[in-house]
Amino acid sequence: MPAHVGVLKALDELNIGFDHIVGVSGGSIVAGLRAAGWSPAAMKQLALDVDFRQFREFNLYQLVFRGGLSSGDHFETWMNDKLDGKCFQDLTIDLHVVATDVRNGAPVVFDRHHSPNLPVARAIRYSMGIPLLFAYKEYEKHLMVDGCILSEDALRCDWARDGTPCCCFRLRAAERVGQHEGRRWVSLPDYLQLLIRAFMTTISREYVQDSFWSTTVVIDTGHISPLEFRLSPTEKLGLFDIGYSTTLAVLPTKMTNWHANTSVLPPAPKSLEPLPVLTGCE
Repeated sequence: MPAHVGVLKALDELNIGFDHIVGVSGGSIVAGLRAAGWSPAAMKQLALDVDFRQFREFNLYQLVFRGGLSSGDHFETWMNDKLDGKCFQDLTIDLHVVATDVRNGAPVVFDRHHSPNLPVARAIRYSMGIPLLFAYKEYEKHLMVDGCILSEDALRCDWARDGTPCCCFRLRAAERVGQHEGRRWVSLPDYLQLLIRAFMTTISREYVQDSFWSTTVVIDTGHISPLEFRLSPTEKLGLFDIGYSTTLAVLPTKMTNWHANTSVLPPAPKSLEPLPVLTGCE
């Protein structure tokens, strides 16, 4: 969450406006807050104040019968409170939240067009459905889990429906080398936590396709896994700074290339300013 807040802070300083924003997995939290009118400063303070450990549960019954240690209900209630109960039709910015239907591996998109009356917090909960950690949720005929499971090309579409390019801000964690606690046995909850962390870290480190590289900003989060609930204020500020500084350093160059590559190709898109796609989970 803090890294994506840094991204939005940088976009504001670069005077990049947008009418649409896309959120996937952890990125859907920040995208949802922005679409509901939160400023980067307010989101930064929220990230510093919140203890994400409150959303963890270790309910084996829940795991066996619903596919996850935690129901995610507490998180959805918390998120709904921060969004003042807003549905997609209530937002001033067009928000698109992407989750995965595990029955067919296809994306399910929640936005003003597809689900105007759905609470935004519920869609974010669907997109945050990290396998084994959060229980799957049913929506109509879909079985919803984390949106980050989708392949890269599932997020590359004309979200604004006018040719405006989208830029994917993607978190990437490094492998943990030599970090062993030395215990000879691991409890089941700890084992599942390690398994989920390894799975989500691997997803975050997938290579970006060559065709998408020009519209992708990769934010290296260092040793901090995409699944880390015990972040200190210093670590949260570090994530904010790396999202902010990376966007400021990388995005202007990529935008210059977009202008060069599209200015001679009619018809021109409505805007050459990027539509942000926030993907990743912290």
